[in-house]
Amino acid sequence: MLNEFKTFISRGNVMDMAVGIIIGAAFTAIVSSLVEDIINPIIGLFIGGIDLSGLGISLGEGEGAGFLAFGNFLMAVINFLIVAWAVFMLVKGVNSVKNLAAGAEEAPEEEADPEPSEKDILVEIRDALTARNG
Repeated sequence: MLNEFKTFISRGNVMDMAVGIIIGAAFTAIVSSLVEDIINPIIGLFIGGIDLSGLGISLGEGEGAGFLAFGNFLMAVINFLIVAWAVFMLVKGVNSVKNLAAGAEEAPEEEADPEPSEKDILVEIRDALTARNG
């Protein structure tokens, strides 16, 4: 059983997933700081210095009254959009690098067998007609 566990844990996809989770946690901390320390103050500047995370509606009066904290929800939505945008840009960058690498691998094949131009085809037709009629 221990050997099966060693085999499972040493597979590439398990290690890749572990690295992804660790980097994702660190990335979350960076994005949270970006939202809380940079974006929230800028948004607060435009709406008169109000801290969005503190926005909400009291659902009653007194100590036991509930509080609908829609400001926290708004911040969570902004945080999600920033993370989604960052992941989109990351995936787009990785795909661009893959496409460049794939293009570099295919380039020598294209150079070895270039597609003939219209002029080259017309010259071949002319030569074939001249040889047949000549």
